[in-house]
Amino acid sequence: MKKKSTQKHTGPKKNFKSKNYKQRGKKAAKSTNIPKTDGTMRLNKYLAHAGIASRREADELIKIGAVSVNGDIITEMGYKVKPGDKVQFNGETIKPEKKVYVLLNKPKNFITTTEDEKGRKTVMELVEKSAPVRIYPVGRLDRNTTGVLLFTNDGDLAKKLTHPKHKVEKIYHVKLDKNLKPSDMEKIKNGLKLEDGEILVDDISFIKGAPHNEVGVKIHSGRNRIVRRIFEHLGYDVIKLDRVLFAGLTKKDLKRGHWRHLTKKEVDFLKML
Repeated sequence: MKKKSTQKHTGPKKNFKSKNYKQRGKKAAKSTNIPKTDGTMRLNKYLAHAGIASRREADELIKIGAVSVNGDIITEMGYKVKPGDKVQFNGETIKPEKKVYVLLNKPKNFITTTEDEKGRKTVMELVEKSAPVRIYPVGRLDRNTTGVLLFTNDGDLAKKLTHPKHKVEKIYHVKLDKNLKPSDMEKIKNGLKLEDGEILVDDISFIKGAPHNEVGVKIHSGRNRIVRRIFEHLGYDVIKLDRVLFAGLTKKDLKRGHWRHLTKKEVDFLKML
C-alpha cells in the first residue's frame, strides 16, 4: 500500500500537478548533483587542518623540507595527500583535526602564551578542558589586560584575524590614573607619533555615566601594547584595560575566567571578514 504524504504545500495546487513543473523539478535535481571527489587534499591544506600553520605558512614549511608523506620529503607545491597516506611534520605524524573555536573572558595575571619558562600562569590553563585537540590563542593580551580572547586550531582563520590588512576591529574599556583632558583626547583622535611610527585610533570617547578617567577606544592596530603606549605617551598610567570586543565577538554573559564555544553563526561571520 502506497504511503500517503503528509507534506503541506503552500503554493497553488495546479503548479504541483503540472507536467511542466515536474519536468523542471527533474532538471533542477540533475543540475544540483554534487560531483564525487577522490578524497585527496592539498598538502598545505592538510597542514592547516591539522593546526600546524596557515596555508601560506605551510607552503614555506613544505619548501624547506619539514614535511614528509609516506617517508618521502615533499617540497612540491600543490602535492596532494591521498586517503591512508602517512603525513609527518618534523618527524611527528599529524592528522587533520575538527576545527574548534573557543572564546575566553581573560582575567588578570595570566600571560597569553602556550607555555612559560618562568612557570607563570598562562591562558592555556583556563581553556585546557575546552577541546580534545590543541588550540592556540589568536593574537595577544598582556598579563594585566582582561577581556575577549579567541582560541582555535584553524591556522588560516588565525592568520587572517591577526593580519594588518584585514583591519580587525577591537574595542577597549580603558581606566586611567586621572581624568583625560579634552585636548589630549583630540590629540589621540588626530593621531600620535610613537617610537614605532604614527598611530591612529578609529574612535575614542568617554564612557557614558562614568568619570572622565574612563574611556572607550576603538582600534584595529595589532601593535604590541599599543593602547597602553598611546596613553603613556601623553603622561597617563593605565590602571585597567579590558577588551570588550574583538572581530565582532563580545564577552556578553561570559564571566571572567570562563570560556564558551563559538556558535556556527559566529564562525561563519569570522570567515567572511
